[in-house]
Amino acid sequence: MRYSRLKIIFPIGLFLALFLDGSLSNAFAGHLFKYPYSSVLHLVLLWIVFAIFLDDRGELPVGLWAAFAGLIFDWYYTGVFGVYLVALPLVVYISRQIKPWLDLNFLTMLMVYIINLTIVEAFVYIWYLIGKVITSNLADFAVYTLGPTIAVNLALFVILYYPVRQLYLKVS
Repeated sequence: MRYSRLKIIFPIGLFLALFLDGSLSNAFAGHLFKYPYSSVLHLVLLWIVFAIFLDDRGELPVGLWAAFAGLIFDWYYTGVFGVYLVALPLVVYISRQIKPWLDLNFLTMLMVYIINLTIVEAFVYIWYLIGKVITSNLADFAVYTLGPTIAVNLALFVILYYPVRQLYLKVS
């Protein structure tokens, strides 16, 4: 019974996060994208990290869902095919590899989330640089995009950790 409820709740939460990523970015665009700074919301990544670390059995096909969410994200939000399609499953793979070595608590998950954010943002930056979508240098990226993105998503993690953890515990 537990797995079937989680199997239903996970994709619903993923698509809610996908929708909220775009909607909240649009609603708060004046604050998130105030020149020269750019803060990117990563609720999809947050939901994926929660799923990896709060699903004790590891039965959810998070990698497949991450690829599907990445495809939708690329198609609908970025217009550059393949960036999130590759980046999100990559983060799932890395997180699953390090999970057995970690003591799962709030601070550990926060650090893993920050590392995953950095990986995704660096991956997107390199992909866009290679594709000549952007021309900014690494220092500008770190100061004007990566820093603000980590700050905003760190706040979201702190706010959402307890409710999402309780949801996973309730479904478990």
